Amino acid sequence: MSIEYIPIKEINKSDFNFDLFDNNQPVVIRGLVNDWPLVQASSSSIEDFISHILCYYEGDRVLAFASTSESGNKFTYANTETKKSFSEMETTLDLLLDTILELKDKENPSTAYMGSTSIDYVLPGLSKDNDFKINNETPIKSIWIGNSSIVPPHFDVPDNIAFVCSGKRRFTLFPPDQVKNLYIGPLEFTPAGQPISLVDIYNPDLTKFPKFEFAINHGKSAELMPGDAIFIPSLWWHQVESYGPLNVLINYWWRNVPSYMGNPMDALMHSILSVRDLPQHQKDNWINMFKHYVFDYENKNFDHIPDDIHGAVGDIDDNLAKKIRALLLNNLNR
Repeated sequence: MSIEYIPIKEINKSDFNFDLFDNNQPVVIRGLVNDWPLVQASSSSIEDFISHILCYYEGDRVLAFASTSESGNKFTYANTETKKSFSEMETTLDLLLDTILELKDKENPSTAYMGSTSIDYVLPGLSKDNDFKINNETPIKSIWIGNSSIVPPHFDVPDNIAFVCSGKRRFTLFPPDQVKNLYIGPLEFTPAGQPISLVDIYNPDLTKFPKFEFAINHGKSAELMPGDAIFIPSLWWHQVESYGPLNVLINYWWRNVPSYMGNPMDALMHSILSVRDLPQHQKDNWINMFKHYVFDYENKNFDHIPDDIHGAVGDIDDNLAKKIRALLLNNLNR
């Protein structure tokens, strides 16, 4: 069974505006960063492009991933000692790029890859020369470098905009409500940080993963070339495939919330621990509690409480956030 997904919405750079980030829908922006020096350098030889990258490199060590040609280029689980289809190692960026260069002419190359790494850490100055302003946000800026690879469907908590700087990438996305149909692996033990889908999204085994048939109709896909960008809203599942001998991607993550807000994944894990296995009638009661205090929260519903003792039901600021964290830590450590 081979599947083709519907196209992701596309616009040109001239039609881009930041209101698109408020729509909770992915969008491809063609040519958004065509003027970046890094993108322009990608049209030269791979050797010259590597030299351009290494002009910014100061020798800091990086975490790299590698897999053999027999293991394939998907970063997933495997029946190995580590239960992963790849190995991890600490190295230097110049050695990684030398390896990628050596692999470029092989018929069935192994995979060499540096995943999400802070640009300012590994290539100081590159971000200044290749920058994209997002209103008043201060995003986390990361770079990804490797040859051909596949990262299975996973999600990010922040909003995400990714810029293809070299090579070709295919993105396949599923909306957040398809989590129930994607057969997600463990939350804690993950190949590279985020939970992933265990389904081969192009040739799914519908006997083993029957509910994936419902996800197929919601999948969206697009291929991006250097200079193109894609906006991926928070919690959208996305598979990322890289093609060609050298792929470079820069992405920005940001959350349009105050810095004192916690990671919702922590709340999910705590709810698994404390709510999931309650009797059903108690879970139904807790659904009402969560709606009242979280999902349908309205400040006016708590006007009956004096302002000086509003606590967690009042407006949260940095000081109150610290008090709530302290309370949680105390309760968790009992």
